[in-house]
Amino acid sequence: MKATKLLEQQHRKVKATFAQIEASKGDPAAHVRELANDLAAHMAIEQQLFYPTVREVRAELVDESYEEHSMAELALKRLIRTSPSDPAFKARVTVLKELIEHHVEEEESELFPAVEKALAAAELEALGAKMEKVFEDARKQGFDSLVPPGFAKTSADEFERVVQAT
Repeated sequence: MKATKLLEQQHRKVKATFAQIEASKGDPAAHVRELANDLAAHMAIEQQLFYPTVREVRAELVDESYEEHSMAELALKRLIRTSPSDPAFKARVTVLKELIEHHVEEEESELFPAVEKALAAAELEALGAKMEKVFEDARKQGFDSLVPPGFAKTSADEFERVVQAT
């Protein structure tokens, strides 16, 4: 599967998980944990594999994406620490969802089309295969292993520095 299609597929799963959280179906805390694990693994493959490969296509969008990942991680950390019975829970879900929707919109309407024009289909397929494997491994590790603790540092900070240094 092409890298861009894999990421779009993951975007749809995240959207569905947000819908489950908002509909209060099942255990909201379990859905939040699922969302956190999926987003952390998704961000990991973008930061480690996709963005470094496509940075030259639209550097400004890739740079913005790293910052959006940082904000999403911080919002996730706050949401995870919030009980579903807390009045702030719904507001934190809403803010995180809006951050993610903005990020997805930019990727799917601006970055992905530019990448698909610039990279050969075979290159996107190979990248997608690699990303799929890394995603599964990252998903098993989970949010707590993939994201630095505390609020001062995010995984995007580390990978952005590496990419900009090259």
